[in-house]
Amino acid sequence: MDEKAKERLKKEAAEKARAAAQRKREEREKKKEESHDSVSEVNQTKDDVTSNQDLEKQKAAAAAKAKAAAIAKKKAKEAEGTETEPTSNQDLEKQKAAAAAKAKAAAIAKKKAKEAEGTETEPTSNQDLEKQKAAAAAKAKAAAIAKKKAKEAEGTETEPTPNQDLEKQKAAAAAKAKAAALAKKKAKETEGTETDSTSNQDLEKQKAIAIAKAKAAAAAKRKAKNANESGDSEKAKAIAAAKAKAAAAAKARGKTTQAKETEEPEPITPSPQQPILDRYLNIVKEHYKDDILEDSYINRMSKHVPTIVVKLEHYYSLALLFKQHSGLHFEFLSELHGTDFETYMEIYVHLYSFKNKQSVALKVKMDRENPRVDSIASIWPGANWPECEAYDLLGIQFTNHPDLHRIMLGEDWVGHPLRKDYEPYDVEV
Repeated sequence: MDEKAKERLKKEAAEKARAAAQRKREEREKKKEESHDSVSEVNQTKDDVTSNQDLEKQKAAAAAKAKAAAIAKKKAKEAEGTETEPTSNQDLEKQKAAAAAKAKAAAIAKKKAKEAEGTETEPTSNQDLEKQKAAAAAKAKAAAIAKKKAKEAEGTETEPTPNQDLEKQKAAAAAKAKAAALAKKKAKETEGTETDSTSNQDLEKQKAIAIAKAKAAAAAKRKAKNANESGDSEKAKAIAAAKAKAAAAAKARGKTTQAKETEEPEPITPSPQQPILDRYLNIVKEHYKDDILEDSYINRMSKHVPTIVVKLEHYYSLALLFKQHSGLHFEFLSELHGTDFETYMEIYVHLYSFKNKQSVALKVKMDRENPRVDSIASIWPGANWPECEAYDLLGIQFTNHPDLHRIMLGEDWVGHPLRKDYEPYDVEV
């Protein structure tokens, strides 16, 4: 049966129920007008009860039909993809509302009848009502069974059997699920055996790989050890060779030294400036009866400059001789500086003669604790600033200097920076 036929049947049943209710209502009103006695009112009350029972039956039937229609409609919608459930729900609500209104009207009428009679017939009416309800229920049940059998015979109505279909579907689904579970279990067991064998194979492969890796690592370690041992041996050999070579070289040097010691020293080649130094010494001897010199030599490390070391007390007079003597004539002072030798102080003066194109170096030593020497700034004015510098950085006092002062550091500076024992007064400077 299609959806339209179901809707049509449902509408016809609703119209019939409304028509029957309307007829009963008209009959009840007519009876009220014709008879006013208590019996008629009681009968009318019974009729109202009957009508209420009929209404309940109609409501139950309508609800069952609506429910069956809704289930069938839902199935049809699922198959067809259409939705008409809201309309059936609206009709069901309308029927329910109408039945409720009728029941309320019947209850009001019954109450009025009881008040008019003033008699107590409620127990009897209640008993009758129970009997009528039981009879109506039995009739409804019999009718439902008959209707169900008829529908099953005709095969045109499937609405009353949704539960049976549902049970069948559930049973079929359960059977399918059980079969699927069994199949899955078997498949798992099969896979388990396969995976077990596969895992065993993989384990064997992994073991073989691990053994191969261990063997390779052991071989590499052995090779590295051999290489290290060979490398160590090579290093040891190289070290031994180097030691032997060094010992041979030391031995050769020792032999050479011994040979040199046993041999006579090679004669030193005379310096080309030696005759000039000798001439300077002869002039000094001519002018001084006493020995005023501490030492004299050729400074081979400084271009063979003739060097004369004079005693402290004759330093100024010898410098004046080297300036004024016609055979010497050292008119130019090219250098003057002081040096701290830790045990004594020394002044070095380099002179040059443009006339003779010769040079000479004068040296004078003094006490370190009280370094003091005559100034030669009056002989060579170029000695003024070098002597101030030696005074500033070494603390050497120059007697008869025209203006002896510190030219680099201030007068309040503590100490002399070129002394070997100098300690800064201000560490941060």
